[in-house]
Amino acid sequence: MTETAFIHRFEPAASAGSPPLLLLHGTGGDENDLLGLGKMISPGSALLSPRGRVLEHGMPRFFRRLAEGVFDEDDVRRRARELGEFVAEARQRYGIGAPIAVGFSNGANIAAALLLLQPDALAGAILLRAMVPLSDPPKADIGNKPILLLSGQGDPIVPASNSARLAALLSQAGASVTHKVLPAGHQLSQADVTLARDWIGSVEAKAA
Repeated sequence: MTETAFIHRFEPAASAGSPPLLLLHGTGGDENDLLGLGKMISPGSALLSPRGRVLEHGMPRFFRRLAEGVFDEDDVRRRARELGEFVAEARQRYGIGAPIAVGFSNGANIAAALLLLQPDALAGAILLRAMVPLSDPPKADIGNKPILLLSGQGDPIVPASNSARLAALLSQAGASVTHKVLPAGHQLSQADVTLARDWIGSVEAKAA
């Protein structure tokens, strides 16, 4: 792989009919963080799980931020491009189709940026506690790709207005968005797992 390569884990598919998943961790996570979640929501899927290449006080992230909730948008664009290149290379290397991104927090934000900047890189996304990644995104055509956005009603990091704006932004770009607000905070709950698993099942059924 090229200089855009990420430290990552790859686990091959156990079932030919399951979509590959791109697992994108939150701040301070790594390539191992979401493997268990990926197996819970889609047991047959190939799992591609990179580690973010930006360090914030020693904690891996996928892009820089200037403050809590304030993103370095030039860096967001650059890192999304790098991630898109990594996904393209990994698809060739491992022989997988376009993945569905499963991102939590910072990982969900880079997945949302990738959808807006390089929509062809992904087949869809599960965005867990995501925010609007770009204040002035390009006009994107996401092409009816399925997106599940799960927000926390009591999330101290992501205001309800922000996640609603993200859902609208993705819908306007042509995505088929399902947005649910759960009685939860920023951390994930069992409801997230159940909803994500059911949603993946419905995506698989439509593809079949």
